Amino acid sequence: MGKPITFSIIGGGGFRAQYFLRIAQALPEQFNVSGMVIRDESKGKAMEDLWHVSTYRTLDQLLVNEQPDFVVLSIHPSAAIDYMLQLAKRGIPVLTETPPAPNLDGLLQIHDKLTRQGARIQVAEQYQFHPIQEARHKIIMSGQLGKVNQVTVSISQYYHAVSLIRKMLGVSFEEVRIKGMRFESDWVAGPNRSGPPTEDKLIKSERDIAWLDFGGKLGIYDFTKDQHRSWTRSNHLCIRGERGEIFDNRISIQDPSCNQIQMELKRINKGEYENAEGYFLKGIMAGERWVYENPYMPARLYDDEIAIADCLKKMAVYAKGGPGFYGLPEASQDHYIGMLIEQAIRSGETVVSIRQPWALLC
Repeated sequence: MGKPITFSIIGGGGFRAQYFLRIAQALPEQFNVSGMVIRDESKGKAMEDLWHVSTYRTLDQLLVNEQPDFVVLSIHPSAAIDYMLQLAKRGIPVLTETPPAPNLDGLLQIHDKLTRQGARIQVAEQYQFHPIQEARHKIIMSGQLGKVNQVTVSISQYYHAVSLIRKMLGVSFEEVRIKGMRFESDWVAGPNRSGPPTEDKLIKSERDIAWLDFGGKLGIYDFTKDQHRSWTRSNHLCIRGERGEIFDNRISIQDPSCNQIQMELKRINKGEYENAEGYFLKGIMAGERWVYENPYMPARLYDDEIAIADCLKKMAVYAKGGPGFYGLPEASQDHYIGMLIEQAIRSGETVVSIRQPWALLC
């Protein structure tokens, strides 16, 4: 298979850094973590004991001892910019997390100081690479839905959702007009980043809805705070084209012969019932054909880890001179539109995007 993709990680205190470590641990023949930069010595020692990986206090120490194919930044966006600048000066490719900067000023700064200077940076926006999203996108690309003109995304917040809206609609940097609103109601407190609920209580629920008009193409943003962790609210995605739609896992099409076609996107897992191949996702089928096949089986990864593994694999290709897959312009545009959605919801006014400098290069 050849030598594994080797990458270093800057940061280690957040839950996202552990995704990369778990992926490397589950797929050692494909991925290898070549050191981490963790400034706190005690935290670094704890990570060494837990993950059996070398840690360093500074970037200079890391680069003296390690030779990664690229570096993953798993730190707060406000701190990521400085590391991106340091690594760009050294000519080292970077995979940074979303968003690439905390605000519009930061996005403009990384465009001016990094993108325009040819820095080799990609962004780990993994939602587009989830198995179900890959399957849905394959149906879109088959042409069975005709031209897609409407997408409703109720999966995650702001830039994550915008990335899916733009991908499914096939939108790049077009102007968008945004209307938004917020509805508040009570719902039962559920899981959060700290874990399952510890008491039964009602809390305020904030449901944000926005209408994104790209001119002939419509994106609907619908997200309730903590929806993606909730036990009582479901995620949802609907894609509508001229000839049909994908509504979550149901595909409905009217073909040119005026025949009605209905299919389900069906996950095929191994390790269920009497199957003894191990427990993992094999792929997703639509009718009689595979529309997604898991490239990491039989590793026992869940969907988010599969998607992040895809980011790592695509980053390795990019680091060797191959094509990018989600660069700073795309990530900046999604975060910019996400901020406009928030502005429209809070103000109650229609907000219109302005073509930003990063779009001029694309």
